[in-house]
Amino acid sequence: MKSHGRMDESILVCVYYGPNSERLIRRGHKIANMLDCPLYVLNISRQSADEFDSSQQADLLHWQSLVEELGIDEFILKSNEDRPTQQVVAEVCNDLNITQVVIGQTAQNRWEEITKGSFINQLLKAIPYVDIHVVSVERQVMAKDDMYEKAIRAFLVDDAGVYRIYFDLPEKFLYEGLFFKELGTDFDNGRFKFMYEGKSYEIEVNDGYIHDDETIRQLNL
Repeated sequence: MKSHGRMDESILVCVYYGPNSERLIRRGHKIANMLDCPLYVLNISRQSADEFDSSQQADLLHWQSLVEELGIDEFILKSNEDRPTQQVVAEVCNDLNITQVVIGQTAQNRWEEITKGSFINQLLKAIPYVDIHVVSVERQVMAKDDMYEKAIRAFLVDDAGVYRIYFDLPEKFLYEGLFFKELGTDFDNGRFKFMYEGKSYEIEVNDGYIHDDETIRQLNL
């Protein structure tokens, strides 16, 4: 764990699968930077990790990449959980001495709120000593995100000196990362994002192939 200027504050970001999770993580990172305090990212799932589909696996990989890129203290995965979400969040808050929580505002109609109760109210009751930051998930994400489909897991492979992207796990690969496919195309055009020695890289992909010689030379591939 890296050192911080103060330990009387600590931030927990709760993320769920979908396009808004990066916004939540970056919001928590901004707060933690201002306070110079520890930052943690938490995901809670009722499924076990080996039951995650490719979309969920891509989200997990993306979160882990962000954690490395931003220097976040820890990513916490609570899988195969059958307890109420607010109970799990409260447990993590107690264990890590969390003082502030960042969550997304879930879409919930009036009938759901009457029958199930507001999750935010339930969370406030579970952790009354913690400040909660609610970030609207209905706002526009980033304009750049509107240019690409949802990220999927991919692998960068050296195919006899030609660098290309594979989506099925190959026998050998250079890097595992996320592929963001451009909207409105049948070709595998887009961006491949991956981590190398703690730094995040993005490489342009054209029809499944990579021609970014500058980045390839930089990484000594």
